[in-house]
Amino acid sequence: MDWPTAITRLGGDHQIAAVAWDDLQTRYAEPHRRYHDLRHVTAVARDSGALAVAFGLGARERALVAVAAWTHDVVYDARPGEDERASAAWTRDELTNARVPAAEVTRAEDLVLSTIHHTAPDDDLLATALLDADLAILGSSPESYEGYANGVREEYSIYSDEDWRAGRASVLENLLARPRLYRSDIARARWESKARENLANELTRWRDAEPDHR
Repeated sequence: MDWPTAITRLGGDHQIAAVAWDDLQTRYAEPHRRYHDLRHVTAVARDSGALAVAFGLGARERALVAVAAWTHDVVYDARPGEDERASAAWTRDELTNARVPAAEVTRAEDLVLSTIHHTAPDDDLLATALLDADLAILGSSPESYEGYANGVREEYSIYSDEDWRAGRASVLENLLARPRLYRSDIARARWESKARENLANELTRWRDAEPDHR
């Protein structure tokens, strides 16, 4: 679902939302972004929308998922936690400015905040659609996954190769240790197997690159 449709379905002002959309696009085009750009959120909006439909969510619920998909990385400076909270604040301010009802504003803000730790109640289907879609890249083709991994590395270029290797390996190990990467059966059937293969392959590359590797 595109941004204007989502805002309209939530009772917001279409013209005011158009101004916010211009700002959103400008932010996602910032030169320091190498993965968390407009292509990424477009993919998340597409995949979360498909999951929301599969879950049988209503029109307003799907609109909330779409809004959160479009805005969850609108502020991005490679500061985990701070970026998501700033993105949630942007979401709150822009939806309020567009005169979206307060209950929907709060719900959209909470969905964006759920991306900090990728956690939400098991029965929260809106969050499930968003969070599963945000990780869909992990289960993509090897070429797409490599583009994602390289892009994230560039976004964190302030770290040395040694520090990045250690930190990234820890992230990959923690992901692979999870009993499941995706919250929904639909997403697991679609992406889980390939995601684990991609993550394991990347972890092997980082381990092979260790200076003391034999």
